Amino acid sequence: MNTMDRTDSLLGTYVLTDARDRLLSADAPLAELQERCGGDLPGTLAIPELLALVQQARRMGLKIARSFSAFDGEAEVTGFARIHPLGEHDGGGCEVLVENWQRSPLVQPSTREFAARLDAIDRATAEVSARLDARQQLQVLSTSAPDAAALQVAALAAHGTVWSALVELTGITHHQPLHWRLLDGAACRFAGSQRHWRVRLIPLGPDEQNPSGFELLLIADEPMAEETPPDHAEPAAAEASPARLVGMSLTPVLRKPVARIIANAETIHARLAGPLREEYSEYAGTIASAGQHLAAMLDDLADLEVVETPGFATAREPVDLADAAARAAGILGVRAQNRDTVLRLEGVRGAAVANAEFRRVLQILINLIGNAIAYSPAASTVTIAAHGATAGRVAVTVADEGPGITPEQRTRIFDKGERLGRDSDGGRDSGSGLGLYISRRLAEAMDGSLTVESAPGGGALFRLELPAG
Repeated sequence: MNTMDRTDSLLGTYVLTDARDRLLSADAPLAELQERCGGDLPGTLAIPELLALVQQARRMGLKIARSFSAFDGEAEVTGFARIHPLGEHDGGGCEVLVENWQRSPLVQPSTREFAARLDAIDRATAEVSARLDARQQLQVLSTSAPDAAALQVAALAAHGTVWSALVELTGITHHQPLHWRLLDGAACRFAGSQRHWRVRLIPLGPDEQNPSGFELLLIADEPMAEETPPDHAEPAAAEASPARLVGMSLTPVLRKPVARIIANAETIHARLAGPLREEYSEYAGTIASAGQHLAAMLDDLADLEVVETPGFATAREPVDLADAAARAAGILGVRAQNRDTVLRLEGVRGAAVANAEFRRVLQILINLIGNAIAYSPAASTVTIAAHGATAGRVAVTVADEGPGITPEQRTRIFDKGERLGRDSDGGRDSGSGLGLYISRRLAEAMDGSLTVESAPGGGALFRLELPAG
């Protein structure tokens, strides 16, 4: 015997399912929605959120009252479902009363919002990223793809060159650089990779007609083929190192699925696959953030392996510290804006030139400035200053307005696994604890040093010293 009074359907839509979650009967509104969602009557319940609630109630044997939503092909439909599981003697299915039916036209995101969501997805899937100036000249390029390693080396040697000189643009023979809109979305190839790549150029600055620079993304059309493991075994000492195991063996394998998780979560979060309730969109955003955190930790573990390799050395070239500071600040500009943080640059270009490796100096500065943004109060100022030669040394400092560093914290802040010894804003400390350790090892590999002291007026001041060029 049905336990829900059939006359209740006058107040809503009555539904009956069986033990296999097939829709046996339904009043007109839900029967129509079932068909619009691709289902039949009778047939398996085709409304995803309602099906999940029915399955949960049936498995747990408990009554459930919860809202749900669906897309009928033209509009978003929402309702409140009261689900009552039936005993085995009554068929083992569920009775459902759907109340408060509402149908509203799907609100399409604005063109700007839609473009921003696509940009976020492309950033998550890109295996090569670079920063260009207003004339599309290369400033810095990084990659997580093994088959783009040669491109990264070529980019380091071609600093200040138009980026398109490093790749082969498919189907474009005009003299470069073309207007950025003509290159956005183009296909390309480059030496060292057998894959096909898609170009994304994202303008930076408030005026898209006259951008202050560009974010260049290269997105592979296909995953990288699995490599055949070498016949010879690694030395036993290397196999015993957890960092080496992750850095050499697991990091390349994990990067692709992690990037896919981030991309799928961003797609769901942006509602590009269809309408979604706010709480599920927030869940997807949390998954994407966790995936980005995991990807950053993989990068840290790979860097850890590099700096702890016996005999590790860096290249030597003239590095303008004021220029490197400006580039690092530009890369982190969006993050600073999100926290209303001002990045103030001090120092004259050409006055502090180090004999170091540009890529490693930039890596250290990005870590220091990123930490300063994260661990300072919102709407504060981070000061990055380049200092001229003194006793054959040049320096760049990063000072924040955070809570500062105690003497006890100062003794262990560069230890492996130490998460700055202080809490970031909101009490969360999500770093890997390797950034400062790696940064100091990089500084020492360049015959330099990385230290911390109290900043004037409070906060922390990190000082990177290097040999003068």
